[in-house]
Amino acid sequence: MDTLFYAHRGSSQKFAENTRAAYLQAIDEGADGIECDVHLSSDGVVICHHDPTVDRTSDTTGEVAGFTLDELKKMDFSSYMPVAVPEEYGSISDQLLSLVELLELIDERGTNIGLAIEIKHPSPYGHLLEEETLKVLAGFNFDPQTGLAGRRSQIQVTLMSFEPDSIRFLAQTVSRALLCQLMTEIDPRRVADFLNDGETIRAGVYEVMRRSVAEGRELINAGGAGIIGPGVAWVRANEHLVRQWLDQGLTARIWTVDRPADAQYLIDLGVTQITSNRPAALRQELDQG
Repeated sequence: MDTLFYAHRGSSQKFAENTRAAYLQAIDEGADGIECDVHLSSDGVVICHHDPTVDRTSDTTGEVAGFTLDELKKMDFSSYMPVAVPEEYGSISDQLLSLVELLELIDERGTNIGLAIEIKHPSPYGHLLEEETLKVLAGFNFDPQTGLAGRRSQIQVTLMSFEPDSIRFLAQTVSRALLCQLMTEIDPRRVADFLNDGETIRAGVYEVMRRSVAEGRELINAGGAGIIGPGVAWVRANEHLVRQWLDQGLTARIWTVDRPADAQYLIDLGVTQITSNRPAALRQELDQG
């Protein structure tokens, strides 16, 4: 059984996550796929970035949705990791990418590769985020039934979210086989703590993640998604359910797997897609083991 290794936000152990350098490193290392996260900028551009704010990964503070693409491009999204970016991977101002730029980068490389796009919610723009993402993909010949995109149909696109409503919205136009319901356990007390501390943005994110399990299980059991996307700890705690879904023919894409022991456990379970911060090194360690 072949196992596909997806680079989590690019090869993010080597370079800053969701940057040009991390994506190019993943391609050059031979990753089977790249995972990226998307938000909308204030001028309606689909941006590759994980958090709802730029605080953690840049030299600025504020919500991604509050900046234009040009304003985001002026920020430093790579220096929080003390590693030099090779010249061929671009300058500091080249590191933040729009989804269009990421697809162009992959298309130019011409490599057969998967692209797993995570739709980040809650978004102040609601389902406009999904609509704009699909518009970008349409510009790269995306087939919503097969998931193939790119000049040579060499990019295999799938779409993911913790938000079940996002998956339902996408299912109106995209094959359910291409949709991944992400899942993780969140203690509801964490949501309450964030609200009490005035951290409403984080509370909103954690509330979506909290709902991902109960509502996500219902959606999966109803045939609403062809790919299950729980974290590795959730798989270990709910192995019987994962086995049941695998027996039903669903695909499992498990995150974030950096330890060989976890990867081998998942492979033995029948998981065929693994998301890792270090996909090339993890594959090598498994081959040597």
